Amino acid sequence: MRTEVRTGTATGRPQRARGPVPGWAHAALWVVVGVVAVSFASYQTGLPQLTSSGTVQSAVRLGIPILLAGLGGLWAERAGVINIGLEGMMILGTWGGAWAGYQWGPAAGLLAAAVFGALGGLVHAVATVTFGVNHIVSGVAINLLGAGTAKYLSTLLFEPVSKNPRESPPVPKFDTYSAQPLGAWLHELENLQRVGISDVAGVLGGLVTGVSPLTMLAYLSVPVSYLVLWRSRFGLRLRSCGENPIAAESLGVAVHRYKYLAVVVSGTLAGIGGAALILNPGQAGYLENQTNNRGYIGLAAMIFGNWRPGGLLGGAALFGYSDGLQLRSGGTTVHALLLAAALVLLVVAAAQLWRRRKLGAGVALVAAAAVLAVYLATDQLPEEITAYTPHLVTLVVLGAASQRLRPPAANGLPYRRGEQGARE
Repeated sequence: MRTEVRTGTATGRPQRARGPVPGWAHAALWVVVGVVAVSFASYQTGLPQLTSSGTVQSAVRLGIPILLAGLGGLWAERAGVINIGLEGMMILGTWGGAWAGYQWGPAAGLLAAAVFGALGGLVHAVATVTFGVNHIVSGVAINLLGAGTAKYLSTLLFEPVSKNPRESPPVPKFDTYSAQPLGAWLHELENLQRVGISDVAGVLGGLVTGVSPLTMLAYLSVPVSYLVLWRSRFGLRLRSCGENPIAAESLGVAVHRYKYLAVVVSGTLAGIGGAALILNPGQAGYLENQTNNRGYIGLAAMIFGNWRPGGLLGGAALFGYSDGLQLRSGGTTVHALLLAAALVLLVVAAAQLWRRRKLGAGVALVAAAAVLAVYLATDQLPEEITAYTPHLVTLVVLGAASQRLRPPAANGLPYRRGEQGARE
């Protein structure tokens, strides 16, 4: 006798099982929450700069290096190689981009930055993959090597021209483009100062006006990285090296070759990220310490995105926005941003309650109350704090995201051909 199991309503009709919310829909929902919160703060405080097209353009310009550095870290760590040497590779990219850009134009500067960054990645790959050097130690060495090499080359080649060993002469920039007449129409809507409509127009206007080819390349790298790493046979083999290299080798995957390719691509992307600080409008040329720890922030954006390109894009946008806001408007607008942060935390608390996570909801409520108290008790944040807004945002975001992280299983573990197990 056969027993049939039915699931459905009391009428006996089958009911379709509801799957989880797709990741893209979940991310889009939180983007909407963030825009609404910032819009409310903008009109509550009378500071339209929070959502102006100029602020968004600054956020894009400052977020591109972080995005490219984060993508570089993503490629390396998906293959099982921790790359904290992104900062040094970016420094090499800034110098290479300035040197070649000054000589032959921005296109040559972009190519040279990619090559210099790739060389930094190759050194890291030789140390970690071939010689089994600890990944953290090698990354620190790359950062020191990159800074030292750039300083030496600047003294050798830039000082005779710029009369300053810490900077280059002015470097030609990429031209910028705008989507017209869409950009003009969005600018008109932004100037109307209508609640919600002008905010969305300002955000979209900042994304479609004043865009350089390097910016387009950076944003194109996000879907390309996703398609290559998650929708191709090559990407499956590369990710298997970061999850279980022993099993991958048993199936005929050349683990060392894939690790080398991933780390060289990682350095290439980081070098292009350095070029974004040179070849995009808004910067005269190479300056010593120009990267300002953006390689580390890119690594934080990658972790925030849970080693996925889409989440990484969101992290880079968040860090770029906080950096652009404090540079463009100073402590007053950053202070207003506290109100938006309190509103977002209230939404987080409500979401945690809906999921029946009382502890998480309680923590979010306490954090919202603390942020709101700081906002109400002060009129403006000190300049010493606003200058480090991106770094503070990095710490807060990493603390909030730490509960849901899932790095590649074999990330950072040494590996030798023919081993039966990876050593910790």
